[in-house]
Amino acid sequence: MSKPPLSPTPAQTVGPFFHLGLTGSRSVGRIAGPGTDGERVRLSCRVLDGDGAPVNDAMIEIWQADAKGNYHHPDDPRSPSGNPGFLGFGRQETDEDGRCSFETIKPGRVPDPSNHLQAPHLNCSVFARGLLKHLTTRIYFSGDPANSEDPILRLVPQERRDTLMAREHPAQRGAWHINIHLSGERETVFFDV
Repeated sequence: MSKPPLSPTPAQTVGPFFHLGLTGSRSVGRIAGPGTDGERVRLSCRVLDGDGAPVNDAMIEIWQADAKGNYHHPDDPRSPSGNPGFLGFGRQETDEDGRCSFETIKPGRVPDPSNHLQAPHLNCSVFARGLLKHLTTRIYFSGDPANSEDPILRLVPQERRDTLMAREHPAQRGAWHINIHLSGERETVFFDV
């Protein structure tokens, strides 16, 4: 008796379950409110797949230090941020064009475990359908002189560092933008943490 031919099981991806309880009314687009010390920044992010198409159901989380380089967390060994309007955290879902934005301040420099100062950056997690685990990256500010001294950025090959750089809009001071490519030729550098 012959066995019936086997057919492959259809591919399934992990769905955007975070939309059920982490976005919508629970989104946090204002990381630093009015009155927070520091240089005001409006950061827009756009998430793109390997073909360059927008990912319309991703979620971006941002963690950052305040303008003095302190985190809004009681475990910060230095003094936690004393800015009442500073959350240090943001979470937004992407729209139909793969975009989301955050209102914040440019973070200060924080020391790494060896006490070397890092360049101003935002810690970024990307959640999207098909990902079993979120992706972790950083967003740096293009043209910042401290970028050349950053110990983490130095670990990234020179030709790939550009994928981590937000660029300021030439006609709009304080408006920054970054594209986050999940895969493909222009894939953003992601860190294994």
